[in-house]
Amino acid sequence: MKIRIAIAGYGNLGRGVECAVKQNSDTELYGVFTRRNPADVKTLTGVDVYSIDDILNHKDKIDVLIICGGSATDLPVQTPEYAKYFNVIDSFDTHAKIPEHFANVDLSAKASGKIALISAGWDPGMFSLNRVYAEAVLPAGKSYTFWGKGVSQGHSDAIRRIDGVLDARQYTIPCDDALDAVRGGKNPELTTRQKHTRECFVVAADGADKARIEREIVTMPNYFADYDTTVHFISMEELKRDHAGIPHGGFVIRSGATGLNGENNHIIEFSLKLDSNPEFTSSVLVAYARAAYRMNAEGMSGCKTVFDVAPAYLSPKSGQELRKELL
Repeated sequence: MKIRIAIAGYGNLGRGVECAVKQNSDTELYGVFTRRNPADVKTLTGVDVYSIDDILNHKDKIDVLIICGGSATDLPVQTPEYAKYFNVIDSFDTHAKIPEHFANVDLSAKASGKIALISAGWDPGMFSLNRVYAEAVLPAGKSYTFWGKGVSQGHSDAIRRIDGVLDARQYTIPCDDALDAVRGGKNPELTTRQKHTRECFVVAADGADKARIEREIVTMPNYFADYDTTVHFISMEELKRDHAGIPHGGFVIRSGATGLNGENNHIIEFSLKLDSNPEFTSSVLVAYARAAYRMNAEGMSGCKTVFDVAPAYLSPKSGQELRKELL
């Protein structure tokens, strides 16, 4: 029997989930739930579209609900609410607020007996796992995370929510000097500002106060305030022509020493280079949807993160197949 997955929210991430489900033979897409008029939403595969207001009428037909809203305002409300009724997955990525989000979601999921797996994706998510693995293996050392160059969906969304902004793309760019020093095992002390810069391409509405928009961007807490940020105002035509893709990627690097006196040095590096940030994130979400379904079937409940999921739960392969083919 296939795992029945539903999507809440049909933007870039929702469409990515739709594609990812097709690539996994043990999952099937039950439907898409939207705040828009369902008749106006055309899916890639022709799957049924329903109003989000009717979602509870489908409660017993959905094994896992993947919530594809934004971290700024959607997920803090949606994930704890839907965890009252469904096994849920989200990609909440405001790192500073993850403990608060976890606590809110945990209350709902424990009360309902469901699994709610938050902050799945590549960072937080796969990068988080690699930070844990590397620090556990090399306790004497330093860890570094670099993002980009790529489009940050969360940061771009945060800009689009500013009054007077029609559309925007934000690129996160690693600083080459910092990256080279880390790879060279120099273990530099780096501030947030020394590790990355941020570059924003913004389409403003006619007559909008561009100086105010730029000021709101560069001073935005948790997003831009701690970085050197450049804002470019461009036309919608330029945005569509030059910034249509959503690439991203980055590096997790651990530099550590072993030996009685720390005489041997080691570098662990994990990297990603992604043509499509949302499609890759969606693929991670579907793998963790499988894990959530299995964990709940075994009687587990409450809020979980990628740290709580054994790797075997992610794979459609049996334990015997994993030991034979991948161990």
